[in-house]
Amino acid sequence: MTNTGKRFSWFRWLCSVFGLLFYLADIGSDFLLSVQYFKNGHVTWAALTLVFVLLGSLCIQIFSYAWFKDDKENYGEDNKALSTCHLICIHVLQIGIFTRYVHLLKKSFKVLRSDDTQEEEQFHLFGLATDLSMLRMFEVFLESVPQLVLQVYIILGHNHQSYLQYISMAVSLLNIAWAMVDYRRCFRRSLPYLKEMPSGIPTAVYLFYKIFTITPRILSLTLFIILSAFCTVAMACIWLVGTIWAFVEETDFCTSRVLEHLYRAIVGVILLFTFFNIKGKDTKVHMTVYYIFSVGQNLAAPILLFLLKPKPGVPDYFLPILFFILVSDSMGLGFLGLYYSLLHPRQPCREKMTEEDGMDQVDGMNHEPKKPTRFEHFLQI
Repeated sequence: MTNTGKRFSWFRWLCSVFGLLFYLADIGSDFLLSVQYFKNGHVTWAALTLVFVLLGSLCIQIFSYAWFKDDKENYGEDNKALSTCHLICIHVLQIGIFTRYVHLLKKSFKVLRSDDTQEEEQFHLFGLATDLSMLRMFEVFLESVPQLVLQVYIILGHNHQSYLQYISMAVSLLNIAWAMVDYRRCFRRSLPYLKEMPSGIPTAVYLFYKIFTITPRILSLTLFIILSAFCTVAMACIWLVGTIWAFVEETDFCTSRVLEHLYRAIVGVILLFTFFNIKGKDTKVHMTVYYIFSVGQNLAAPILLFLLKPKPGVPDYFLPILFFILVSDSMGLGFLGLYYSLLHPRQPCREKMTEEDGMDQVDGMNHEPKKPTRFEHFLQI
């Protein structure tokens, strides 16, 4: 996952600490919010808040456990402190991600304090960090983003507001931003020819592109739900289209067929909110079509709500929301164009390149013959 000249630094160690804190804060704030809802008699809201937390946690625990097993069987990694029985217990207790963070922080702390660090140890540390970044991507789109949809729906649709609600939303948004930044950093490290490319500006532009396109998507889906609960059926259809596309593209991320099907279903959820290259091919056409439909749906949501459900309160936030969606989508697409035209890492011509030379293509391999890493088959940017 890494190459010569790229070393796991103290800054990366601190980033891992912050990643753990954001993860715990996101889960903790949502749990406290569900308790508040329950105490106030809003049992349905409390249940839905907990469902998103548990659903996201369950999925990432499944993948975390599977990856631990794969690493033992395929890469000879065997941590005596994590026996099979121990692994099962920590993932059943839903603390697999916490355990991964602790393991990474302890191991990297030891390596950073050592004067003699082998390249293989650096490679292993970046592998652990990359696994966490992929799991956090799952968690963000299965828990944080749906949680924002739910809370915005409660605020706009039921005019129910609380300080804890806003704290939970702010933490979720921060968690999304952090996961995006961390993921791009891992993506950058997976490309050995990016040694001289600065990461600050490209990462910031990529973050703005994602945030400014995901936020209006969250808002528009919320407005559709306010318009009619049956709109969730339409959302399920959009999810199904994304899942079918993953099947058509024949993604090969997992070693197990059952897990691969689960992965494709999760990809469908992710594509409901934002676009990713799921196969490492040239996706200019796919991305263009995706954002044409996405922007059209985003603009249609407030307009349809205003026309079809004109009740007291709707006109109050119609214009601000419509203006926000217009501005946010415009800025997001502007940052998208800037990133992919000037700042996105491009694959140089090499003998073992695949046929496509599109802007999203990635091989993520070092010059040394190594087994393909999970990251090479994950979502590409």
